[in-house]
Amino acid sequence: MAAEGGLQQKPVERVLISAGTGGLDESAAEGAARDVAGRMAALAEVESVSAPIWSADRTAVRVDVTMKGPELDGKKHVEPLIAQTDAVRAAYPGLRVEQTGSPSISKGIGELRSKDLARTEMIALPVTLITLLVVFGSIALAVVPLLLALSSIVAAVGLSMVASHMFPDAGIGTNVILLIGLAVGVDYTLFYIKREREERARAGGRLSAQAIVELAAATSGRAVVLSGIAVAVSSATLYLADDVIFSSIATGAIVVTLVAVVSSLTVLPALLAKLGERAQRRAARRGRPARSERSTAGYGRITGALLRMTSRHPVRTLAVAVLGMLALAAPLLGLNLTDMGRETHPREIPAMRSYDRLNAAFPELKSMHQVVVRAGADRAPQVSDALRDLARRMAADPRLASTAQLRTSPDGRISMLELAVPHHVSTDEARTSLRDLRRVHVPATVGALAGVETAVTGDVARYADYPEHQKGKLPAIIAALLLVTFAMTAWAFRSVVLGLVGVVLNLLSAAASLGLVVVVFQRSWAEGLLDFTSTGSIGSRVPLFLFVILFGLSMDYQVFVISRIREAVLAGAPTRRAVLDGIGSSARVVTSAAFVMVTVFASFVGLHIIEMKQMGFALAVAVLLDAVVIRILILPALLLLLGERTWWPSRGSRPVPPVDAAERTLAQVG
Repeated sequence: MAAEGGLQQKPVERVLISAGTGGLDESAAEGAARDVAGRMAALAEVESVSAPIWSADRTAVRVDVTMKGPELDGKKHVEPLIAQTDAVRAAYPGLRVEQTGSPSISKGIGELRSKDLARTEMIALPVTLITLLVVFGSIALAVVPLLLALSSIVAAVGLSMVASHMFPDAGIGTNVILLIGLAVGVDYTLFYIKREREERARAGGRLSAQAIVELAAATSGRAVVLSGIAVAVSSATLYLADDVIFSSIATGAIVVTLVAVVSSLTVLPALLAKLGERAQRRAARRGRPARSERSTAGYGRITGALLRMTSRHPVRTLAVAVLGMLALAAPLLGLNLTDMGRETHPREIPAMRSYDRLNAAFPELKSMHQVVVRAGADRAPQVSDALRDLARRMAADPRLASTAQLRTSPDGRISMLELAVPHHVSTDEARTSLRDLRRVHVPATVGALAGVETAVTGDVARYADYPEHQKGKLPAIIAALLLVTFAMTAWAFRSVVLGLVGVVLNLLSAAASLGLVVVVFQRSWAEGLLDFTSTGSIGSRVPLFLFVILFGLSMDYQVFVISRIREAVLAGAPTRRAVLDGIGSSARVVTSAAFVMVTVFASFVGLHIIEMKQMGFALAVAVLLDAVVIRILILPALLLLLGERTWWPSRGSRPVPPVDAAERTLAQVG
């Protein structure tokens, strides 16, 4: 409504002038303010410049600079303004001359985020390479997953530029591509290489490198395709949020996942075939069979012990593990979702330190209510009178400043009353004043006029309304995710039971990880450990991001593990033996892939921006719980109890055989 009348919020920078040391020289400050105003007015990026405005105690003076263009574009054009402020600072060394505002703060956040991400990459890449070296015992095979992931990321960044012409990008698409690309790229390559090595060991030198890769493609290739489709479709549910940030996340995740799938089906098999041929030729020259790389198959000590316990006591294992996960999820009942207001941004950004000093000198700038009215042009005088009455009412409210400004569009159809709120948007004073403004004061004044449309926006309203918007969208998105998880699993394995199992297990891991986020970030005990200041809340975007990304990525493990179990069942093995063999043989690669993903996500905990810190922590914990508790304890226990009913309706129930060879193998692990 405000934009319709040309009254929308504009990008505003404020130059604050105060004493460097000692008392303020008012004449020097006045001269510096005039210098700032003159320099800013000459810039092509500037629409208007205010006269110098003194603080109530005359310890500071400010100049407000309104920039041209939309508010969100201000950060792209703020550099010339900063340069002029720097020049004035140099000309008045005895004064503190500094600049802050939405554009400069946004610019500072972008620069800090880029530095943080570069640091996380420096951590994640070496740890990933070391993990792969441990898994494969081969430098060549360890480098392959990393190269595939990085090439997929580069390709996806390029394709996302094309996609941005159709889908809006809030500027975080590249961050998401880095986060998801490294995770799925390494995952898919690990799954594929593991199967290729198993087929090579089984062939015993009797098959060519191409034939071995084709055998791997017939099994792990299918699992990669199913997993990639699941991640892409799960990510697409974020479009339901009707939010530009989540649309950016969805687009980035979909593009990089599909690129990783295509790479795994084309570049990876070709590369493995070439490496295999080279190994065979080298072996032929030496006159002995090609050396088989160290196998990744077989149970590890810890996995074997856990599976042995699960096979002997499935009911007890299932009960204890589920109760433990529910206990971790219990704090979710106290979840407090809020938008992370500007005051939560890290003070490493110079514009945020200036923001604090500006608010100390001019507390009325902390936040604002804006009452917007749309009516016929002939009603403009009546609307203005009602808004002035509203301003008089609010002037008596101790939660608000006495500052109020009334503006009307040139055609007289749109009017806006701006009310200064000397409190940050997250405070009770700001939020309760918004509630009373909407429920009491507006209806009693301008809202009582017939045929007039009213609405309240502003800083406080954005802070209050955005989380409510997310809460409203969350049920629909979770329902869509559950439907996608069920449909994909049921279709892939021809089993309604497995579809339901997938839904329940994903909900359990997501709820448990979100409960841990509440314990860590809504309280203050971990502030020193993780370097943050608790806001007593969780960012409103975190649950949606966690649910969608986790549901997609957990399908990697689900598809890979269940595929191995189903292969054994279709080959004639009883479900009990298939479960133990399938989970045991895939445990090493699943835990290795999970370790890589946990490392990538955990590196985001070191970021300065608290919402990204919460997202990284949530995903790291969720993947860890999913790979260890869900896949090694709960899933096998549940499948052992279900027995042949696991495959309903595609396969009838059969009697469960007695103790089998798989259990004898487990008994020897140790």
